[in-house]
Amino acid sequence: SPAIVEPLRIELSFLEDQFQKDPPVDPPEVPMADNQTMAELLQAPTEGYEDAIVILEIAANNFELRHRLINLFQNKQFFGHDKEDPHAHIRYFNKITYMMRVPNVPSSSIKLMLFPFSLEGADRIWLEKEAPGSILTWDDLVTKFINKFFPPSKTTNLRNEITRFQQRFD
Repeated sequence: SPAIVEPLRIELSFLEDQFQKDPPVDPPEVPMADNQTMAELLQAPTEGYEDAIVILEIAANNFELRHRLINLFQNKQFFGHDKEDPHAHIRYFNKITYMMRVPNVPSSSIKLMLFPFSLEGADRIWLEKEAPGSILTWDDLVTKFINKFFPPSKTTNLRNEITRFQQRFD
């Protein structure tokens, strides 16, 4: 004969005691020491992408750098090699940018916009590692560039080589 199975009976009062009647409440967000929540701290940082070079507002309408102009500087890039002369690079750069005249656009702004395109290799890495907003003028950029790729110690070494130079007679 088949077995008869009786339905399972559960006492509801037992279950009500086991679970809360109200839905669980999320704990309040507690700000960290720097006023960021843990969720904000776990997000990927979005700051630090600013350029070292600060370019002031330009009053000219519809001003843009043409692709051919950018290519002109990319075809004669400075790599930061020992045999390269950073002074010659700046002189060449100044000659090219001197010929550019744009109404309501300061020549220093044009130079600051174009200079990164004249760099490659170690030189480009140097500029990318400069602190954001640390280069405000063309003179700032030239000073930092020359001090990096032609430091005073190099000048001293070259001067010493010249003073120790002796002509040999065969």
